[in-house]
Amino acid sequence: MKKLLARLLLREDPATYQLKDGSLAPTLTTLDLIGLGTGMVVGTAIFTLPGIVAAEHTGPAVPLAFIVAAVGAGLSALAYAETSSVLPFAGSAFSWMNVLFGEFFGWIAGWALLAEYFISVAFVASGWSAYMQGFLASLGVKLPVALTGGFNPHQGSYLDLFAALAILLVGWLVSHGVHQVSRIENAIVAIKLLVIILFVAVGVTALHPQNYTPFIPPHRPGTTFGGLSGIMAGASQIFIAYVGFDAIAANTAETKNPQKTMPRGLIGTLVLGTVFFIAVSLVLVGMFPYHRYANNAEPAAWALRHAGHPLAANLLSVVALVGIFSALIAILLASSRLIYAFGRDGLLPKGLGHIDDKHVPNHALWTITVLAMVLGSVFPFTFLATLVSAGTLVAFIFVSLGIYALRKREGVDLPEASFKMPGYPVLPALSALFSAVIFWNLDVDAKLLMVGWFVIGLLVYFGYGIRHSVLVKRKK
Repeated sequence: MKKLLARLLLREDPATYQLKDGSLAPTLTTLDLIGLGTGMVVGTAIFTLPGIVAAEHTGPAVPLAFIVAAVGAGLSALAYAETSSVLPFAGSAFSWMNVLFGEFFGWIAGWALLAEYFISVAFVASGWSAYMQGFLASLGVKLPVALTGGFNPHQGSYLDLFAALAILLVGWLVSHGVHQVSRIENAIVAIKLLVIILFVAVGVTALHPQNYTPFIPPHRPGTTFGGLSGIMAGASQIFIAYVGFDAIAANTAETKNPQKTMPRGLIGTLVLGTVFFIAVSLVLVGMFPYHRYANNAEPAAWALRHAGHPLAANLLSVVALVGIFSALIAILLASSRLIYAFGRDGLLPKGLGHIDDKHVPNHALWTITVLAMVLGSVFPFTFLATLVSAGTLVAFIFVSLGIYALRKREGVDLPEASFKMPGYPVLPALSALFSAVIFWNLDVDAKLLMVGWFVIGLLVYFGYGIRHSVLVKRKK
């Protein structure tokens, strides 16, 4: 037993990761990181979730759910900022936990992230498909019902064709290299933010004060709607928006001067994203009664159309179609780097750790692309939105608690952090606790499926990873 425990807690040497990740070209700047993070944070979620969360959980109080989620994510962002400045490696929490706690804990954190990324890619693509269908319908073009959504025989849908095509196209773009993709990302994000400002400006002219009353509806017994429990349930679902933090950190090895650039990118993304979320959600619930947004994956464009602004609605739909691609780019970049890190360390087949002449982990990229195409085209949008937050929260808990191990080694066998999480030792614990509370408020199905995902992860680790680990072979 002692031997097994020692094996599970075997830690990676940071110098090994620096050497292995040397083939990844450091080209990303602070602006690029904010572009990637904002592309994800102010991505599908801002165009889709405010209406759904208002209808299912919070009523007009949806901005409060975004604020609660932002506070929790902000605490985690501080932990991410310090850790990424000391350990600038691909794979984010997976690689960090390998160095701080040992390979087994690294695998658990990485496996949680993998669920997050798989589902995030599918969720974002599903949201893009909803906007594409809404836009085409406004022009009188409709797909056969069988190709319009995830597998749902009761509604006659079996495959989301547009979701699969979106993932395939982004996979092809990302395969051309991170530097080229970051330029596209920055341009898309700038246009998207301008159109969100336009939505707020136009929407303000169509507000009805009565739609804000009562701002916090009373709790409905036996449901997750209304009251404090509704706000917490909404915050749990909204956490999908803040997966962008890990998507930034996953690209640390490809960042110029990550010690300073990474904290700026993370904190800049948090501030910018939260301001836009609050503005959009306040306007949205003021335009129409919140219950009218139920099961509506394109609420912002719908609200503009029904408020008599078809031109603005179609412009927003077009930008949403392009803008959601920026979220797909960010997630696909991050997820391919995570799978590359698994292959790099031998915990999954070594071929996944291959880097081509464009400095792209192409085998990992196309693996996640194909698998996400299957997931995104089969599972419905609301199901994916509920699940994705679980993996994010597990990763946030690991990184927050990792600060305690990191501080003991800074200035000893690890560099001193250029940015330190304030309020130590209280804030790291508070950050982990906050994420744990949000996790507890997730849908029961999400928690059960996460347990099932971890069972699969343990089978993969003990059936394959532990026997093929590069770390063990090198230590022998």
